[in-house]
Amino acid sequence: MEARNIVALAGGVGGAKLAHGLYRALPPNTLTVIGNTADDFQLWGLHISPDLDTVMYTLAGIANPETGWGVAGDTWKMIEQLGRYGYDTWFRLGDLDVATHIARTELLRAGRTLTDVTQGLTHALGIKAALLPMCDEPVMTMVDTPAGQLQFQDYFVRRRHQDQVDATSFCGVEQATVPAQVGQAMSKADAIIFCPSNPIVSIGPILAVPRMRPLIADSRATKIAVSPLVGGKALKGPAEQMLRGLGHDVSARGVAVLYRDLIDVFVIDHADAEQQAEIEALGMRVLVTDTVMHTDDDRERLAREVLEYVKREA
Repeated sequence: MEARNIVALAGGVGGAKLAHGLYRALPPNTLTVIGNTADDFQLWGLHISPDLDTVMYTLAGIANPETGWGVAGDTWKMIEQLGRYGYDTWFRLGDLDVATHIARTELLRAGRTLTDVTQGLTHALGIKAALLPMCDEPVMTMVDTPAGQLQFQDYFVRRRHQDQVDATSFCGVEQATVPAQVGQAMSKADAIIFCPSNPIVSIGPILAVPRMRPLIADSRATKIAVSPLVGGKALKGPAEQMLRGLGHDVSARGVAVLYRDLIDVFVIDHADAEQQAEIEALGMRVLVTDTVMHTDDDRERLAREVLEYVKREA
């Protein structure tokens, strides 16, 4: 059976890459991407949604190819001028990127939900797939370190994720609700794909929204996750030190353990093929392939391999 409706959970650069591969491989209106919003924060009066924007810019084909985040060809006049005025410019925003944050902030202040605002922004950028936030309520990832509890962007950007991670929490998640559009997408999904995102702070907050895990667990869709680790290493970001600090095995199997009650199929790189039997012992089927995505063609190839596996399993 052909998969007609695909839901992807994504955050960060790795997740955005596979979401883009799925977008290229599928009829665009069959893809729904659910993004993490627990790294959202306020800066200079603007509402910034880093994970949503990384996915949005990537789907639109305008992401900075060197960083994976931000807008290609952006300039930095605004941030340079703020620096001249004495502002701490630890979180660098490009001029085109700022336009996104201004538009989002104004629309939210006018009473629109983050779901509605995100749909409007994606439509303006010509994106045909649906990009939905995990919730409309504010949720904030907090990281416990020896230096104290830090907001995620302080830990990740200001302090360059150098601190030991002792614990994480998602402030406000208890009051969060699954948006109706997310529930509808889940109910119609033929496959739910966990993109190769940080399992602690990109996928973790999505799963922490009340009712999200039961929605996924009760779905008849094939549920498949792609490991964000290759040879025990994260290609980008702090997944390794977070897993280690929280007492998890820093390996593809360690990530599979975190998803064991939700996932039918786990995708690992050839570099981790020796872990196949251990992961299968967790009750999952395993697909071994090349999971590293250097180019757009790599993204689409991996997406097609995942979708073909879903088709065979249906």
